[in-house]
Amino acid sequence: MKVYERVVELLEAEGVRTLFGIPDPNFVHMFQLAEERGWTVVAPHHEASAGFMAEAVTRMTGGPAVCVGTLGPGVANLAPAMMCAKVEGSPVVFLGGQRARVTEQRVRRGRIQFVRQAELFAPSVKYCASLEYADQTDEVVREGLRRALSGTPGPVYIEYPAHVIQEELDVPPAAPPETYRLVGQSAGADRVAEAASAIGSARQPILLVGHGVHTARAGEAVRALAGLMACPVVQTSGGTSFIEGLEDRTFPYGFSTAAVDAVERSDLCLAIGTELGEPVHYGRGRHWAANEAHRTWLLIERNPEAVGVNRPVDVPLVGDLRAIVPQLVDALKDSPRTPTPELERWIGQDAAQLAEAAESAPSGMSPVHPARLIVEATRAFPADGIMVRDGGATTIFGWSYNQAKPHDVLWNQNFGHLGTGLPYAIGASVAQGRERPLMLITGDSSFLFHIAELETAARLGLPLVCVVGVDHAWGLEVGVYKRTFGQGSLETGTHWSQDTRLDKVAEGFGCHGEYVEHEKDIAPAVARGFASGKPSVIHVAVDPKANSEEMPQYAEFRTWYAEGTQ
Repeated sequence: MKVYERVVELLEAEGVRTLFGIPDPNFVHMFQLAEERGWTVVAPHHEASAGFMAEAVTRMTGGPAVCVGTLGPGVANLAPAMMCAKVEGSPVVFLGGQRARVTEQRVRRGRIQFVRQAELFAPSVKYCASLEYADQTDEVVREGLRRALSGTPGPVYIEYPAHVIQEELDVPPAAPPETYRLVGQSAGADRVAEAASAIGSARQPILLVGHGVHTARAGEAVRALAGLMACPVVQTSGGTSFIEGLEDRTFPYGFSTAAVDAVERSDLCLAIGTELGEPVHYGRGRHWAANEAHRTWLLIERNPEAVGVNRPVDVPLVGDLRAIVPQLVDALKDSPRTPTPELERWIGQDAAQLAEAAESAPSGMSPVHPARLIVEATRAFPADGIMVRDGGATTIFGWSYNQAKPHDVLWNQNFGHLGTGLPYAIGASVAQGRERPLMLITGDSSFLFHIAELETAARLGLPLVCVVGVDHAWGLEVGVYKRTFGQGSLETGTHWSQDTRLDKVAEGFGCHGEYVEHEKDIAPAVARGFASGKPSVIHVAVDPKANSEEMPQYAEFRTWYAEGTQ
């Protein structure tokens, strides 16, 4: 077989069945072969979008995904997606085209579409290599997959010089992953027994669930563990998906009074799928400080180098949480805990806070108050839907006023990269067979980053409704100007034309579009969007003053953002 055929075969052995990117002479053979083998091949309008789509696939499948960039400009466009995948812990394999090495080695100037790519991207990936010789193909691709999926997951970059694309290989069938990398690493029996004993002795245990639980698709095992521990589930800001069956006892850290109380009273915390980073005050500041001296910490962590970095850990369980959580379930199955009275109280407290948020969100305004936008849009969220978040102020309002408890939520939490929402939605839908309904809730600033991908969504026929809060400004930044310089500041660079109509833009891409300026019309517009059979954009005019000045629990947000945790 040829080199490009072997690359496809090696990726296929890891379960990859999607390919994102824009084809050029380096990749047309690979695109055609992937299509012939039944892969889903998606060509968006920008390589950064392709990378974000691939990242969404990793989140929805628990496995790797692949994205390609054409040589020179195409590879340059991959940079934001690479950096996001690195910070978000997503195992994306980025394949970059490149001219033949003879071009690189010549001492000449004025070469077309040429730059030394690998050295630019090496700091942004876990592994950076080049297929210099055909017979390197297996070892380089496997090393890339090994690095991407070992320890803390992350992206790798493999360069694909033109001179090796069509070279021939004589190789056996691709071997399964377990023959060349560690798969399903479990924890030692002594550590599992120690953890089970600590859980059994605790009076008020909690589960702290992060982003990794959902990207590993480990919800079912964690639900069983939470049932045996009879405890609340506290979400990190990255772990905002709700595990089916645990919706009532899952509380967002810092933004739920029940979560705060559960954390402060806890005498044992089992942390799963989280780095214990700034958004949870490293597990030792703010809400954790009150009972720090009497709290036992258990941590499930794939990367041994991460254990004990942000805070001391009493019982580390090193390995794949998909293997370790079932070990704990097995160890606890004969001695389930009895729920404490506080659990029912916290469940009621959190439900009351959610209801109060819906009641208190300012109503009767036109343009709509952004808090009311969140309430009305999320009330209309389909039960089996995938929720995607994007934006600054819009996301902050969402933390406090969201009325839905989706089982799958995607957003760029760790890196805070705006514009990922629409590509994430497309990638997530592709990963799930384009059947489950999706709702993207975003601000206009973020939505405009990759708005061209509405055509991609329309071409694929995705069941997507984009609810866009429009204030014709960088709302979060307007707020910064006001807090820094006072009312009436110049707010330089934060505003644009109020004639912009995103619903009309959507219609131009072949999507369904609606314009809304009254809260009562939001939910019906969402329903019509899903019923249209097309991707839809609901342009909701939101009050710019409220959007920039009334962000809820902003003080709490600041305690873990930047200077709050230094």
